[in-house]
Amino acid sequence: MDRITGRFAVVGNPIAHSLSPRIHAAFAQQAGQTIDYRAELVDPEVFESWVSDFFAQAGRGLNVTLPFKSRAYALAHAASERAHSAGAANFLTRDRDGQIFADNTDGKGLVTDMVVNAGWSLRDARVLILGAGGAVKGVISALLSEQPAAICVANRTASRAEAIAAAWAASDISVCGGGYETADAMVWDVVINGTSTGLSGEMPALPPSIMLARECVCYDMAYGTAAAPFLSWSRARGAQDARDGLGMLVEQAAESYFLWLGEYPDTQTVLSALRDAQ
Repeated sequence: MDRITGRFAVVGNPIAHSLSPRIHAAFAQQAGQTIDYRAELVDPEVFESWVSDFFAQAGRGLNVTLPFKSRAYALAHAASERAHSAGAANFLTRDRDGQIFADNTDGKGLVTDMVVNAGWSLRDARVLILGAGGAVKGVISALLSEQPAAICVANRTASRAEAIAAAWAASDISVCGGGYETADAMVWDVVINGTSTGLSGEMPALPPSIMLARECVCYDMAYGTAAAPFLSWSRARGAQDARDGLGMLVEQAAESYFLWLGEYPDTQTVLSALRDAQ
């Protein structure tokens, strides 16, 4: 098979769990090609210099995960509107002039999985998002493009959620933010977990009085065992459907692949294979 030129990688800390190399290898195989895409563990103290060295040594594209998304955006010479609105980037590439360009494909991945793959409608929905980290910042714009009735960001530290809401004060759609008690503000049609509490087998400290609409759907941006506590909570609360973030991972990867290589891969076969392997 033909080899795609250049080096690609996903960078994070930790990173051993990443499925991204497997996903991108499957994308390349669809076109009868192979790709040099690796998972790279990077010390937080040397992230910026590591990125510089990567692109200086035949690096063509990087995906970026925790804890580097905000720093990836900050080091770029230019960025997309998606990255600007998030203040975070999960995608880096270098142009012909050697300038690093940042983008954020997380929102596209989330909305595609929810609307296309799951068949959910976000139009006129009352959306509750848990968490206020880079992952949540990266999806607000894409969610707003689906014309929900309102978005509320609830976080353990209220000021961080309030800051996200303030960034969207000019939006025609209401975006509010506060502590977890904010989850009592209304009855929710969609609940999205963007926290990392599931990694320790826990749930965000939501008020027990939280109300879900009869046809509420719930989504965890994490996948696998990390999503289990939230999905269990969702089903116990009577959610009509509850879905983990594996589809988001595949769809955001497909957007990255397209931006680097100009071809959009078939995500369904890859997602099905990953689900079967779980």
